Amino acid sequence: MDNFLFQATIYLAAAVIAVPLSKKWGLGSVLGYLFAGIIIGQLNLLLGTGFSDLHGVAEFGIIMLLFVIGLELEPKQLWQLRTKLLGLGGLQIVLTTFALALAFKFLGYQTGESIALGLAFSLSSTAMVLQTLSEKGLTQSEGGRSTLSVLLTQDVAFIPMLIVIPLLATNPTTVVEAELHGAHSTSGEEGLGIALTLIEQLPPWGSAGITLVSIILVVAFGYFVVRPMFHYISSSGLIEISTAATLFVVVFASLMMTLVGFSPALGTFLAGVVLATSEFRHEMRSHIEPFKGLFLGLFFITVGSGINFLTLYQNLFFVFLLTFGLIAIKVGVLYALSLIFKIRGRDKWLFVLGLAQGGEFAFILLQFMSQTGVIIKGEENILILVVTLSLVFTPALFIAYEYIARKKGIEGDPLTDDITEEGEIIIAGIGRFGEVVNDMVAANGYKTTVLDSNYQKVKLMRTLGYKAFLGDPTRPELIESAGLANAAILVVAIDKRENITEIVQYARRKRPDLHIITRALDRQHVFELYQAGASDIVRETFDSSLRAGRYVLQKMGIPEEEAHIRTRGFYKFNRRATRELAAVWDPDIPLEKNQAFLNKIRDLNKSIDCSIGIPKEDLPHGEGLSERAEIDSNITSDTDMKEVDAPEIEVIPVKGEVIDQDEFTKNSHKS
Repeated sequence: MDNFLFQATIYLAAAVIAVPLSKKWGLGSVLGYLFAGIIIGQLNLLLGTGFSDLHGVAEFGIIMLLFVIGLELEPKQLWQLRTKLLGLGGLQIVLTTFALALAFKFLGYQTGESIALGLAFSLSSTAMVLQTLSEKGLTQSEGGRSTLSVLLTQDVAFIPMLIVIPLLATNPTTVVEAELHGAHSTSGEEGLGIALTLIEQLPPWGSAGITLVSIILVVAFGYFVVRPMFHYISSSGLIEISTAATLFVVVFASLMMTLVGFSPALGTFLAGVVLATSEFRHEMRSHIEPFKGLFLGLFFITVGSGINFLTLYQNLFFVFLLTFGLIAIKVGVLYALSLIFKIRGRDKWLFVLGLAQGGEFAFILLQFMSQTGVIIKGEENILILVVTLSLVFTPALFIAYEYIARKKGIEGDPLTDDITEEGEIIIAGIGRFGEVVNDMVAANGYKTTVLDSNYQKVKLMRTLGYKAFLGDPTRPELIESAGLANAAILVVAIDKRENITEIVQYARRKRPDLHIITRALDRQHVFELYQAGASDIVRETFDSSLRAGRYVLQKMGIPEEEAHIRTRGFYKFNRRATRELAAVWDPDIPLEKNQAFLNKIRDLNKSIDCSIGIPKEDLPHGEGLSERAEIDSNITSDTDMKEVDAPEIEVIPVKGEVIDQDEFTKNSHKS
């Protein structure tokens, strides 16, 4: 029963059950994988099975993560972040390592152990923090950018740590044995015997020298082998070969570093950095991402399955003391850095609390330290428990941040501008949607008040002469200070579904007479916004979809003028139909069980041909919309969008008023 297929089945089943539940409860996928691993660990005890066969495979998740991180480290981006990378990120590692080393020294650890443990615990969880920032829409905030800079520095520093830690080993030969027969390899790899024999005889400085030589080889491999290889493969047009080539780069770079007795993660990271400026960078990333996610999840599962609850029970006080001590020390160091680098308000607390946990690289470093003799073998089990518990407490840290953020929002956020001018038109959000709206309105001589949390965008808008203010447009008090009480129009142009609906509901409660124009992400979102009280609801890509549909009709032989008429008729029908469907939509009733909704669809299907204005017998197929297709399109939240209650100006141009792509099409026909 203890075979590879059984192990894979148990791992995947646990992940399928635990990860979606963890995401649903707002804990993130990393904790879901850890919980799945905990379940598997207990299953191991009950069944008496061993799951070690998958551990080596799981570590490919970290290897591929380092490759992807390397691909993202373009020299230009690194230069733009140089101050935060070298200053903020570098100081975070140095100061945290120093503070933690003192703490471990106080607990009785030797100097070498204390420094190594300080290095390992100074790192934070890249996977958990970046995913949480993305889910909460905080990546582009000042706190999010500062956090990203520190994480990026930590990812880069992980590689030098792998070089430094062997120098702290009490037995030099253990270093190579650990790399070749430990976490990054399996016993019985006879092909590596020659390399082992040669490197075992080297002192630590010799091992470091061999590593530097291997770095040069990896760089040369990336420049002189990989790039020409991808040029050759691209001519074949076979996607599977490109995927195989990307995996070859990862595996070969790992093998090269393993042959010289060092971590394969170093090889893949260097290969990624070398290829970061390659024209094939995005292609390689798209090929490796699915494998990275799967193997990284498998890695976290193996970590969770390795938690020894007997060890936790026997050392309960000590483990929790180390866990809370780790969080407290990191919070203290990060808070001091936020003062030095003038990170203020809510962004300060996002930076401080978001990075207070241990990181996934600590799992590797702790196992590595045990195998190299830096710490006593077996001691890593307690320390891994500390890292795991700090990850478990990370969602609570973000909850604490949200509480502080709400409190700061009530008392005033230093990073939010004082809005001293009010316009008749408030535009919340200046992304690709809101920016165009603002440009068009301003071009016609109307003044707008623009709100956005992205400092760079606000700075650019101000440079262009617009009244743009920095702040989170999802906060009610900011909308109020922008002049909600006296505004004529509110345009909600942010891109988060829940936030859009909340702003519309709040504005409608405060101003029943306010005209609210908002974007919708799909048709069901239209229904939600209709009930929330929006005046005009714009479905993002509906106009372009109508234009594409008109091209199809024309290519099928329908005259251009008639295609315009049919398109315009369908536009009017769709606008009326969506409004009528929104009136009977109930968020508490599934669409397939909402009889009023289904009956309305059937009635609309019967009238669609007349609404378009074309006699049914003249239509090519003589049919209306399929009821099943119409129901499915609503259930699956299609992305064809426009307006529920559109302005009087017609969006679809008629003959003689064709613009943009239409003009190009007409000219191409003439030629």
